[in-house]
Amino acid sequence: MSTPHASGPLVRTVAGPLSCAAVPGPVLAHEHLVLDLDLKGDGAAVLDVPHHEEPVTRELAGLREHFGLSLVVELTCRGMGRDARALARIAERTGVAVVAATGWYYEPFHTPELEGASIGQLTDTLLAEVRDGLDGTDVRPGVLGEVGSHGDTPSDPEARSLRAAARAALESDLSVATHAQLGRGGLAQLDLLTGEGLPPQRVCVGHQDLLDEPGVHRELARSGAYVAFDTVGKESYQSDETRLRLLLELLEAGHADRALLSCDISRHGYLRTEGGQGYGHLFRSFLPRLRAEGVDEDLIDLMTRRNPLRFLTGASTEEI
Repeated sequence: MSTPHASGPLVRTVAGPLSCAAVPGPVLAHEHLVLDLDLKGDGAAVLDVPHHEEPVTRELAGLREHFGLSLVVELTCRGMGRDARALARIAERTGVAVVAATGWYYEPFHTPELEGASIGQLTDTLLAEVRDGLDGTDVRPGVLGEVGSHGDTPSDPEARSLRAAARAALESDLSVATHAQLGRGGLAQLDLLTGEGLPPQRVCVGHQDLLDEPGVHRELARSGAYVAFDTVGKESYQSDETRLRLLLELLEAGHADRALLSCDISRHGYLRTEGGQGYGHLFRSFLPRLRAEGVDEDLIDLMTRRNPLRFLTGASTEEI
């Protein structure tokens, strides 16, 4: 993996600090490489080490070779089956830098520690991971996420976890990526996070490609927050045709500098080895459609490389 340069904005990866200047190719801004979201007991929402680490590794290595994939923001956090050791192995074997995360997903996946805990106590838990490492390792998170809520207004425990993430982000100079279930509640999430003093440019509101409300996307972007079109290829939730329309509307409104793109692979059935769209669907299918609509390479580089690096580091447009 590239050695960090001596100066300039740094991304905190599982292998340590990495200069943004050492990230020459695209970034997947919201993915999962190892996770367990199996609430139904059918094993579908799982990417586990024994069965899936090898195909995940092969996919990423292939994307590095064919599309120059340089970094993956891996948003599996507490209660989602995170495995920092596996992330470090995958990064080392593929040559693709990986950013690990901490925080709490939305309420159905909350861990018992949230029950009755104050915002301060939750903040301390997150800062301990930032300081000491994840899952008994010295791997430190480079982002708070995907901090979740569902519905138009976060529940009480979701609000506490969002506020704790904001406070931890401020103290550690990290950013916050959210999970807005089916795209809803993003403005309420942003209000909570910025209400704790977190600048909007350190916030990425997730899954906005599942919400067919261009006005909300524009409002988020005008605030300075990043707007994630991060479930590209998940046709059972939303068609890529609709995603394309919504993204083009955001670009036409002048907010290309706020858009982030990714595929959010969260089931083993999405892997290429199992007939799914894979982590590369963005590069193989969606970006060619954007190009066909007249989106040029500079804008594509902005959305797939510079924007995610700016989000992670808080750097200005001039710095990256």
